[in-house]
Amino acid sequence: MKLHLTKSGFIILILLTANLHLFAQQMPREHVIDAPSIGEELSLHNLFQSNMVLQRDKPINIWGWAAEGEKVSVSFAGQTGTATTDRDRKWKVTLNALPANSKQQNLSVQGKDKTLTLENILVGDIWVLGGQSNMEFPLEKVENGDLEIVSANYPEIRILTVPAQNGPDLKKGFPRLHEWSDWSKRHFRKGDWDECSPEIVRELSAIGYVFARRIHMASNVPIGVIDASRGGTTIETWTPVPVLKEIKTEEVQTLLSEWDTKVAEWDPDKDLETQIQNYHNWVKNMKQQGREIPADRKIPIEHRPGPAMDHNRPGNCYASMIAPIAGMKVKGAIFHQGFNNALGSGSSGARMYHQIFGKMITAWRAAFEDPEMPFGIISLCTAGDPQNRENYLEMMFNEGIYIREAQYQTFLDFYNAGDKNIGFASSFDKRRSWYHPQLKLTVGERISRWALATQYGLEKDIKWKPPIVTEMKVEDGQITLKMDTTVRPVNDGPIEGFAIAGEDRRFQPADATWLETGKDKNNRPQTDRKTLVLTSAHVPAPVHFRYAWGRNPMGNLQTSDHDDLPFATQRSDDWKMEEVPNKEIWNESAPRRQNQNSIKRALRLDDTERRLKEAKDLIKESEGKYKKDRSDFEKELAKRNQEPQN
Repeated sequence: MKLHLTKSGFIILILLTANLHLFAQQMPREHVIDAPSIGEELSLHNLFQSNMVLQRDKPINIWGWAAEGEKVSVSFAGQTGTATTDRDRKWKVTLNALPANSKQQNLSVQGKDKTLTLENILVGDIWVLGGQSNMEFPLEKVENGDLEIVSANYPEIRILTVPAQNGPDLKKGFPRLHEWSDWSKRHFRKGDWDECSPEIVRELSAIGYVFARRIHMASNVPIGVIDASRGGTTIETWTPVPVLKEIKTEEVQTLLSEWDTKVAEWDPDKDLETQIQNYHNWVKNMKQQGREIPADRKIPIEHRPGPAMDHNRPGNCYASMIAPIAGMKVKGAIFHQGFNNALGSGSSGARMYHQIFGKMITAWRAAFEDPEMPFGIISLCTAGDPQNRENYLEMMFNEGIYIREAQYQTFLDFYNAGDKNIGFASSFDKRRSWYHPQLKLTVGERISRWALATQYGLEKDIKWKPPIVTEMKVEDGQITLKMDTTVRPVNDGPIEGFAIAGEDRRFQPADATWLETGKDKNNRPQTDRKTLVLTSAHVPAPVHFRYAWGRNPMGNLQTSDHDDLPFATQRSDDWKMEEVPNKEIWNESAPRRQNQNSIKRALRLDDTERRLKEAKDLIKESEGKYKKDRSDFEKELAKRNQEPQN
């Protein structure tokens, strides 16, 4: 047993039994550590536990710590390997690759005076889950999650969630603990491998669970899931600092310089003084309002760690959540992130995202010792009010759209370079106004299509790739897009979501139709379902198009053949967000919010201008039709009245 003393003086008895999980919500805010990152004597890295999955078909790395110079042997599946610890007390043994095996096996580690035994180990595929809160979002909080939970009896799926650590130093391991969540106001059990069960799975990433379930069901091999996602994080924090320093662009170098300045100028004493002053101001305000001061609200007495330990400092999440599991052999990774990079960063932020993301993917592949490691990208999900015909242009002004485009462009960069292990899945069509859309199960299913098709030999049975533009032509007042596959709208209605603009950069919603290639014998039009023609009465000379260009966008184009793979958010122009509808609105000397409001107003006026013209055209058309219909009707009545009655 272990005694844990909180600041309030209460002693909580922690029983280190299997029932420890039941007390998680009642535990104090401080972390309750069951197993530290590095043991004091013969120990294994916390990646290696009972109930885990080891990666098949790749050399198996096992490592840990013991006394300096101690000889350690590892035995598993009829193999034994030995190693001697170095000056840092670390040892590492590599065993030969093994095929998938769902039989429960034991792994033993023998030191000078101690033997460790891990039980119930399977051999299969391990997938890493990366990103921020929309990947982290648990199964118990999503739509139809309860149905998945009660049916989550998959003993050959194993789950590990990596605890969140902080700081720029590369961590050698991670603790096994109950980690406090400010968002949920409770502790979560992290750092332990578990069999997938209804009790365990409710806290797992909803996307990750559905992904693992579908792959396990199709492949019939054990699946391990390592969730290394963390809410509220940026792309740069998941990328190693040395990699970032090699990106010699203005955007990345400015970012690094700004963080270096923040860290260097941080004054913990001054910050504490500010905290104390803010506390006194708050107390004074509460008393003036006649409100009671909560008993748990105390005057600050401790220094805060400052920007050096900020989880979004460049490289920090890589150092504290990816580096601790680096060297583990895995099958691949899926990644869902972007929200925090879309918070006021503008065009420069989206350019920076594209500059970094591909480098991050390569760095992760290096961390897991596989330059061709499969990596699946899930694009940024929806947020905010839905885009419609009335607010169409105003909703095109949002940083999140440009981040989503950068994610798709990163996929194309790898794909067009011949990378056969890069994947992509859109999520914008799973629409909700909340920035944590609860339609996660279908997103997990969609990215699993990519994995099953490309990594499990099912490419003849399953489609995964979104429609890709292979050719674009601009001529005769229209834009023609040729696709690599047939496409159709989600329903039988018109194709929605395209916008086109001329050289004036003033976009308008476009009419999208299939290319007409002729007539059949009954004089009905024949169409090429791989080719779209974009036109607009409001854009007589278009030069560029955009699609699904909204944070919660219109857009209903997808592949044919009984699947639901959306045409991804994309554009043909390279105009900056701040320069649409024109370059003159944005004033660098004016406050950013003022500039944003000015652009939104200009777009709103363009929306209104189009709607007024459409209304006038509709009135004119309706008046003409009404007059003709009225005339025809009156003539018909007159003729009927002149006919003799029987």
